Amino acid sequence: MDYRFSRNVERLQSSAVRDILKLTQGKEMISFAGGLPAEELFPLEAIREAADRVFTTGNGSLQYGLTEGYLPLREQICKRMLQKGMNIQPEQMIITTGSQQAIDLIARVLLEPGDVVLVENPTYLASLQVFNLSGLRVIPVASDKDGMIMEDLQRLMKQHQPRLVYVVPTFGNPTGRVWSLERRLGLLEICHQHGVAILEDDPYGDIKFDATAIYPTLYSLEGNSEGGCVLYTSTFSKTVAPALRTGWAMGNQKVIQMMAKAKQAADLHSSSLDQQTLSHLLEHFALDAHIRTIADAYGERMQHMQALLCQQNLRDVTWVEPKGGMFLWVELPEGLDAEALLRCAVTKNVAFVPGAAFYAEEPQRNTARLNFTYTQGERMALGIKGFAEALNEFLARC
Repeated sequence: MDYRFSRNVERLQSSAVRDILKLTQGKEMISFAGGLPAEELFPLEAIREAADRVFTTGNGSLQYGLTEGYLPLREQICKRMLQKGMNIQPEQMIITTGSQQAIDLIARVLLEPGDVVLVENPTYLASLQVFNLSGLRVIPVASDKDGMIMEDLQRLMKQHQPRLVYVVPTFGNPTGRVWSLERRLGLLEICHQHGVAILEDDPYGDIKFDATAIYPTLYSLEGNSEGGCVLYTSTFSKTVAPALRTGWAMGNQKVIQMMAKAKQAADLHSSSLDQQTLSHLLEHFALDAHIRTIADAYGERMQHMQALLCQQNLRDVTWVEPKGGMFLWVELPEGLDAEALLRCAVTKNVAFVPGAAFYAEEPQRNTARLNFTYTQGERMALGIKGFAEALNEFLARC
């Protein structure tokens, strides 16, 4: 049979990260490509003990569950959110299969094909996939190290009348940027003026290298989930383990109810077994202490990667030191195409993500995202050496 696919799927670009991960399978590749947490830091024993408790209690973990999610877990997340100044009730929250599903569900319930979404420039590439699959018009807002530039945001608001603004204001993917407080408040003010919803994606916010630093969420700054415009999503993928595929979204109760309807059409509910395992983990495991451990380790790896790059004396290669998260955003010499550089780097068993994939329009092709959390020590040193050799060889041929 000759299958005909929808126009939205035909237009959809495959994820650059997923493609690179496939490329590296079965090879002795040093990969700075995926947003992978460090496997050796997974709380393996604590997860095993939590799973054992689930089967010991036999509390319906193998049965169908609520679409909105396991109630004890939602209650535990509410308590954790309160520590961040986010006052939320379980009925204002839905458990999702990773925070990626939350982005998809919000797009489904709030937006129609042809609607405009404003995003940072650059932004999380999988969000671009979701919006493109939904037939939305994605418009980038000029951005710098402090976040979206408010003058450009205001201009685009008037020009395009968007329905949603999508942002990752704390340790953004791919840039690692942290929005200034002024920009956060500015975004809230402008979106209130125009009656536009904000989707705040916060998968990395807990991974801060300075334990004393405070980066308030947009949700906490607004302080009004029912009358406000901020919808918030996060995940346990970066702080516990990605295989548990458990995230959550929270905000206006009517929006959450609509998301539950849409989720019923997608997967009925996220894994009850995973949710109950996480609930037991939160009850018996010091998650905050564990997060501090991984944040300290990632901070050391970030410093090591920076030092290794500096040792290579690479000309016209710059970056801004991240204050948290998992990525170093590198600007390469003007005119260089990072996708072509990747092909050269792969011959040296090194992979990274070219930056063009993260732009909604007019990509800056001389950019690259390097992950510093998955690789460490000698392998990181070998990888950066190979990256530098590929860059120098590529420039010599140009």
